[in-house]
Amino acid sequence: MKEDNHILVKSFDFSVRIVNLCKYLQSDKKEYILSKQLIRSGTSIGANVNEAQAAQSKNDFIAKMSISSKEARESKYWIDLLIETEYLPKNSQKVISLREQNIELIKMLTSIIKSTQENNK
Repeated sequence: MKEDNHILVKSFDFSVRIVNLCKYLQSDKKEYILSKQLIRSGTSIGANVNEAQAAQSKNDFIAKMSISSKEARESKYWIDLLIETEYLPKNSQKVISLREQNIELIKMLTSIIKSTQENNK
């Protein structure tokens, strides 16, 4: 992984946190349904960012990054739902940090998509 490609690094780091969170939810909280949804969307962000690096065109790149953005937004939904249903503690620094990291990814992906679209005109 290229260390200078911030979106690659940040999306991979987020995926690692999601996998660890889901392991915790399943082993400690015996929660399997929501965690499976979260692991799918949360790890898909980085997978699509990685695929975008080998895009065949600007439009292909934008499409892959757009999928990543949608998956990041879906992940936020599952995290928020886990908080509201008290599977995750609202005031936990780890949970707050995870939500902030998720929001940061959404902002980064939105920015990348918009700037690529502008440069593609």
